Amino acid sequence: MSVWKPSVTVAAVIERDARFLLVEEVADGRRVLNQPAGHLDPGESLVAACAREALEESAHRFSPEALVGIYRWTYPQRDVTFLRFAFRGRLEGIEAGRALDPEIVGVHWLSAEDLAARSAMHRSPLVMRCVADYLAGRHFPLEILSRDFS
Repeated sequence: MSVWKPSVTVAAVIERDARFLLVEEVADGRRVLNQPAGHLDPGESLVAACAREALEESAHRFSPEALVGIYRWTYPQRDVTFLRFAFRGRLEGIEAGRALDPEIVGVHWLSAEDLAARSAMHRSPLVMRCVADYLAGRHFPLEILSRDFS
C-alpha cells in the first residue's frame, strides 16, 4: 500500500498600496507568476518557512501575522498534490542587492486587476484564489496552527 504524501508549501500574500508582490519565475520551462512561495523544510514552522521563502524569492523581509487559508491543489502534469498555507502580514524592509533564488527572473507589484489579466501566466489557480480570499478579508489567527510537539 502506498502512502499519500502531499507537498506542503507556504505562500506570502503581500499587499502595499493596492498592489501585490509577485515573483516571476521559470517553472516547467515557462515563465509564471506566483506569490513568494516554497516548500516547508524539515523541522521548520509554517510561519518561519513563509518568512524565509519571501526573503529568498523577493529580498523582502516579511513577518506573517495571520493565515489567509489552506488550499489543496493537484498538479495533473506531475500527479503532485500541493497543500498550501497562505499568510498575510507586514513588510519589514528589503535587502537591496540580495541574490534571489536562481529560478526567479523578476519581482513585480501588481494590482489585483493586473494580476487577473495575466491569468495565463499564473503558476497555479491558487495565485488568484489567495488574492481573492485576502481581498475578501479572510484570515485566521496564527494560534490555530499547532505547535511542534516532538
